[in-house]
Order: sequence, then C-alpha cells, then structure tokens
Amino acid sequence: MEQLTPADPPGGLANEEAKRRGLRKMKLVALSFLLGATVVFLLTSWAQSAGWPAWVGYLRAAAEAGMVGALADWFAVTALFRRPMRLPIPHTAIIPNKKDQLGGSLGEFVGTNFLSEQVVRDKLRRVELARRLGGWIARPDNAERTTSELANVMKGLVTVLRDDDVQAVLEQAILRRVVDQPWGPPLGKLLEQVFADGAHHKMVDLMCDRTYEWVRDNHATVLRVVSERAPSWSPKFVDAMLADKVYGEVLSFAWAVKTDVNHPMRLALDKFLTEFAQDLQKDPETMARAEAVKEQILAHPDVKRLIGSAWSTAKSMLLTAAEDPSSELRRRVREGLRSLGTRLVEDDAMRAKVDGWVEGAAVHLVTNYSREITTIITDTVERWDAEETSRKIELQVGRDLQFIRINGTVVGSLAGLLIYTVAQLLF
Repeated sequence: MEQLTPADPPGGLANEEAKRRGLRKMKLVALSFLLGATVVFLLTSWAQSAGWPAWVGYLRAAAEAGMVGALADWFAVTALFRRPMRLPIPHTAIIPNKKDQLGGSLGEFVGTNFLSEQVVRDKLRRVELARRLGGWIARPDNAERTTSELANVMKGLVTVLRDDDVQAVLEQAILRRVVDQPWGPPLGKLLEQVFADGAHHKMVDLMCDRTYEWVRDNHATVLRVVSERAPSWSPKFVDAMLADKVYGEVLSFAWAVKTDVNHPMRLALDKFLTEFAQDLQKDPETMARAEAVKEQILAHPDVKRLIGSAWSTAKSMLLTAAEDPSSELRRRVREGLRSLGTRLVEDDAMRAKVDGWVEGAAVHLVTNYSREITTIITDTVERWDAEETSRKIELQVGRDLQFIRINGTVVGSLAGLLIYTVAQLLF
C-alpha cells in the first residue's frame, strides 16, 4: 500500500519550523534539569565522602531521586515516538508500531462521541442553525454575496453542460413522456372543461368577426367564384345578379352569426365541440386519429430544432442574467434570500420546520453513514508513513510532554528528600 505523509498543519512550513524550535528549546530545558540534578549529585557525593555535615546527605538524596525521575520520564516520553537510544526495548516506539490501532481507536472514538444521534441532535438544537442562517442572509451585503456565489455556480454549471447532452436529455425527458402519454383523453377532458365554462366563446367571437370581415372585404372574390360555377349557357348579367344575391346572403348570414350569440350556427358549433371533446375521451377512432396527429407532430424535424433553440435561448438568458448584478433574476434571488432570512428569524413555525429538516438530514447521515465517515479516519491513518506520523505528532505535542520530564525531576527530588528524611528519623 502506498505510504502517505500527514498533511502539514495550517500555517505551512513557517508554523512547523516555529514548533520545531519550541520543541528543541523545551528539550534543552528538561535536559538542563537532569544535568543540574546530576551535578548536584556528584558534588554532594564528593562532599559527603570528604566529611561534610549531615545536611549534605539530604541534598544528595534529593538530587539522586531527581536524576532517577528525570531519566524515567525521559524514557517514557521518548518511548512514545521512538526506541530510546535505538535499543529494541519492548513496548517502545508506541506511536509508529501502534499507528493503525490508534487510527482505529480514534475512528471509534469519533463515531461514538461525535457521530451519535443524541450528540448530533443536541448540538444542532443548541446551535439554532436556522435562526443564525436567517440572521446572516437577511443582511443586504450577505444576501448580495450569496447571490453572487449562486450566480457563479449557475454560470459554471451552464458553461460545463454540453448543448448536445442537454438537448438529448430534454428530448428524453419531454418528448419521451409526451410520446408515452396518450393525447386524446387528457385533451378531451381539458376541452370539455373549457367548453363547459364557456371560455371558448371569445375564440368563437373572434372567428365570427374574422369571417364577417373577410366576406365584407372580398366582394369581388365571391362574385368570381359564383360566376365560375355558373353554367356556360347562362347570360353574364344573370350570373352577376346571382353572384351579387349570393354575396348579400352570405354577408347577412355572417353578420347574423357575428351579432347573435344564440344563433343556430353558434349553437351547432358548441354542440360539435362538446361532442368532439367526448369523442377524444371515449371514441376509439377519434383517439387513434389524435395519436396519429401526435406522432406526426413529434416526428417533425422542427420540433427537435425547437427544443435545441429553446435551450440555446435559455442558456444565453441565464448567462446574461447571472453576469449582470442588476438583472431581474439576481434581484429576485437577492430579495428572496433576504425575505427568507427575515422569515427564519421572525417565524417560529418556519424556523422549527427548517431546524427539523436539518436535524433529520444530519441524523440520517450519522445513522446510516457513520461507519463510512470513521473509515475515512482509519484508512487515512493506515496509509500514513509510521516514522513521519510519529514525527508530526511529536511536533504537535512534544513541547508539552517535556514538562513531564521537568516535573519528574522536581517531584523525584522532593520524593527522594522525603524518603531520606523519614529514613533518618526512623533509623
């Protein structure tokens, strides 16, 4: 398996170098305590052999115990990260040798204490995420910043998408659904409702108006049609009189249909439309003809070109709106965000609903995917280089561990002095 090195902490090399200097300094301080105790021990041993007073023995005992405590704690601290003096002493170099077990324990600790349902619910309830988020986006500058970021995301998505892929998706999503769905029954039901409500009367009025205007403005055309249909033996003045009479009757009929809402022609048209709506829903032949019309429409190349041009137009509009801070789209998004933020702050019911959604989503994640999350920790630690991991950890906590050596020297000296004093008093 490829060995990785732990990532450097925030601050990079400069921060690491500062910690390295601090660690060296504290090691020298701890070493100076050991050397100090050693010097005192040597001097007091010489003084005691030279016949100095009894108080020298107390000082010698304190220095001796301080040396022992300093050496013992040096061994303990060093054994965490490496083998002391490179000797193969059992149970040393704990971090390099137990790296994988430590990673597993760390993952289990995180999963148990941070990714449990109770912890997540309690933390989210105390955070009041909806209120904080609402207060943040309700501020105009934050709403503008969020809108700008959303615009950048939208521009990126629209730019990355290939026009051919989008057109293919639209064709599949729209055309396929339209093809699979029969047109007759839903169209018939819609028309039936429209005709029942009388919403089609304006369209009928428009058709009657246009028909009357056409007849009124096309006197010559009507005369020519009638004359062309007249027998060849008929005199021309008779044809003209007949054509003029037909024109007058047609014009009068068109006017009557236009002005009389209860004209039999209108009533017949209403009846026809109502029956047509019923046939679209129930008559197999009419339904089949509707499906044939649908197939012809969808198979036409212009339909696919229409979808492609619609996406191109929409894409251009989205990019233009996203790039322009004063566009209607960005203005509406900005106002919508501020309105949402205000509601999250002031509306207790909405805030509780949003908090419930967030809490439910977070609980779902930790309940179903906590194992996968902690596996990231364990797998990452397993892939780290053992020696480099030990060095990095020592760099982070080694400075504080040197106080153990210092305290070991001091506490050892005091303990040695106490033991020596008790021994002198008892014996």
